[in-house]
Amino acid sequence: MCDACIMRTVAAKLGRRGVLAAVAAAAAAPAMAQPVRTAGISRVVDLTHALSPSFPTFGGSPAIEMEQVNVLAKDGYNMHRLSYVEHVGTHFDAPLHFSAGGAPVDAIPVAQLVCPLVVLDVRAKAAAEPDYQVTPEDIAAHEASHGRIPQGACLALNAGWDAHVGTPRFRNADAGGKLRFPGFRPDVAPLLLGRGAAGVAVDTLSLDHGSSPDFAFHVAWLGAGKWGLECAANLGQLPATGATIVAGAPKIAGGTGGPGRAIALA
Repeated sequence: MCDACIMRTVAAKLGRRGVLAAVAAAAAAPAMAQPVRTAGISRVVDLTHALSPSFPTFGGSPAIEMEQVNVLAKDGYNMHRLSYVEHVGTHFDAPLHFSAGGAPVDAIPVAQLVCPLVVLDVRAKAAAEPDYQVTPEDIAAHEASHGRIPQGACLALNAGWDAHVGTPRFRNADAGGKLRFPGFRPDVAPLLLGRGAAGVAVDTLSLDHGSSPDFAFHVAWLGAGKWGLECAANLGQLPATGATIVAGAPKIAGGTGGPGRAIALA
């Protein structure tokens, strides 16, 4: 039976008031989780933190403002005006962010934003040494256990740092103001370029470790035309290999990056 026929039958049986009551009840009922129906996918993991003015930033100052400009009771709809720095919250770094001739975020090929996700777990090392930098030896050990990083993959650094969002530990500034959190050592960039990786992700505020004096990994990686994702969430919920990242980079003309929505299919 067609949907319209079903609706006419239901309306005839319930009457106008009954239909309105049924619609109201459906709207008030809690939304039920829908099963993932894509073949081979059993879970969808959100890699994105909720963004608000209180979200910690590299510089320490709030980087997003939210002002309500329309109110439902007065205007018939709600709407906010947002003002934000591109690199805030779970956000993307485009090649332009650290290279004069690099591609802006809207020019990143969309095919490079859906790719195999490899998760490198350094939580124990990061807990012992907040400034920990991932080394080529870490990559070699991971590949010995889980296989070579596939071409076009995104390598994600799971330092367990997402657990510190909302606390001073996330920035982890020392007495002199230097930040202390993990990142990639610069000599990892040519190794990943040799593997043909498309992007990298970290659950910290920067692809480089917090006290980096020169952002050398940023320069090498973004300068080679690759993308990065910072402040990722929930990497600990994913396997070392086998997941796919859908990296929803914002399509802002000429942008050096920006907040986006990243998810993983496992």
